[in-house]
Amino acid sequence: MATPDLETILDLNTLEQYCSAIGAGTLLKSVVLFEQLLPEYLGNLRQAAEANNKELLCSEAHKFKGAAGSVGLKRIHHFAELLQHGEDPEWDGQHQGWLEQILSLVAADLQQLKAFLEAKA
Repeated sequence: MATPDLETILDLNTLEQYCSAIGAGTLLKSVVLFEQLLPEYLGNLRQAAEANNKELLCSEAHKFKGAAGSVGLKRIHHFAELLQHGEDPEWDGQHQGWLEQILSLVAADLQQLKAFLEAKA
């Protein structure tokens, strides 16, 4: 299986703008905070999914999407965005797969983000 390129994983344009505006070190602090909050975000998503609570799952996905997007996690942001739209006709058949993508990819994507920013700091 081919490794996705960095542009698939990270929002490089936004990250470059953030680095220019506030510096990679400051952005890295935000990423560390996101990482600290990650277990809570993922726990809330799992809990809503296990309870089969569509409204809560969409709400938690919306919150998580914003947090992931704010630190430049493009791929995770994409899956969270899909997951937040419960009115989408594909949602019922796809939401579990989208959640599984988030759960399986977020740690590796976060490591890529940290490495990218550490190289810029």
